[in-house]
Amino acid sequence: MEGDITVNGVRLHYRIDGPDDGAPLVLSNSLATNLSMWDGQIPALTDKYRVLRYDKRGHGKSEAKDESIEIKTLADDAVALAEALGFTGGHFCGLSIGGMTGQAVGLYHPDAFKSLALCATASAIPEQMHPIWADRIATVGRDGMEPMVAPTLERWFTDAYRARAQDTIGSVGEMIRGTSAVGYIRCSEAIMRLNYTDRLGSISTPTVVIPGEVDPALTLAMSEVIHNAIPGSELQPVKGAAHLCNMEAPEQFNGILRGWLDRF
Repeated sequence: MEGDITVNGVRLHYRIDGPDDGAPLVLSNSLATNLSMWDGQIPALTDKYRVLRYDKRGHGKSEAKDESIEIKTLADDAVALAEALGFTGGHFCGLSIGGMTGQAVGLYHPDAFKSLALCATASAIPEQMHPIWADRIATVGRDGMEPMVAPTLERWFTDAYRARAQDTIGSVGEMIRGTSAVGYIRCSEAIMRLNYTDRLGSISTPTVVIPGEVDPALTLAMSEVIHNAIPGSELQPVKGAAHLCNMEAPEQFNGILRGWLDRF
């Protein structure tokens, strides 16, 4: 089932798969993608889980508002969407900015979900990386999304995967190319301001951290920081995978995520 709903002042596009009586699970996409980035997870989950995927604001078919936001705004969106569609009390899994969103869910909405999966993400952006993000924002503001396609694909996937998975790489390139420039810019600005590391110790929701082992964008070390800061969290890297580890190594990723979810 696909649809659109206005929550937190923005129209969001969503899709629900799985049995009506399945355990609720929300999947939150990365920057410059849409809900289809999770296609490889759906067959592995929908025997038991009712899965809600959505395009975050400014992405896919969701509304792009040209207004300043924080990562907390995206968490407020996710929780409002989950409340409206009956997915609170279930599980939350987000990758990249989706994992940043998951941290904000844990900080600001501690009772919304029974578990968090924070994938290929970071709790702060080091100051030395700010000029890189500022340059991306300026480039997209001037030239649109096309200049982002090739360098983003290089960061997101290993050389070996890009060589053998041309169809997937092409479809991800189209996702990047099709992302709203306004949505990319506003979410990138929020990423630059991310600084949750010192607060993660207050997250009480059971959490698994799932990084791509060889992610050059948001590194394994960044996930180790999150794991070390959140009490009782687990760290389960996706071996040999880069940033979009759910796409590069779906069987391994699905096994980790499903093994985590099935404990509850």
